[in-house]
Amino acid sequence: MAVEAHAIARGIRTSAQKAGLVCTLIRGKNVNQALATLQFTPKTIARELAKVLRSAVANIQQADGFGGDVERLYVSACYANQGQSAKRVRPAPMGRAYRVVKRTAHLTVKVSERPLKIVATGGDGKAGDGKSAAARPARAKKTSGKTAAAKA
Repeated sequence: MAVEAHAIARGIRTSAQKAGLVCTLIRGKNVNQALATLQFTPKTIARELAKVLRSAVANIQQADGFGGDVERLYVSACYANQGQSAKRVRPAPMGRAYRVVKRTAHLTVKVSERPLKIVATGGDGKAGDGKSAAARPARAKKTSGKTAAAKA
């Protein structure tokens, strides 16, 4: 069973659409690879997302059942939901007013542990027994049941 942990940052001062663009960059990657990607991403939200990712890694290290190998961790889910919007009024010509919406986002990062691959080592000619394809017996080709005389 794979261990999973998550971290959430609420009220980050950016729109959910802009944050979602950076989330797609790290979704499904290993944790170290995701942190390197965020470090060299020129978006401002990348620093906030790196903090949330580090927090999720810290959460999974404290979880029961964690094997302790950080190299096996990957970003299983990363998304940005819309948070509360602050509405402000900006002056406009001739006594009018423009409405300014200052958007926020809730960032969520889920980190999971990749399961170990189990390789079969039986001597039945399957993968993992060390036999090459040339050493295995050849399989007979299937025919449609018609003989050469019937085809002519």
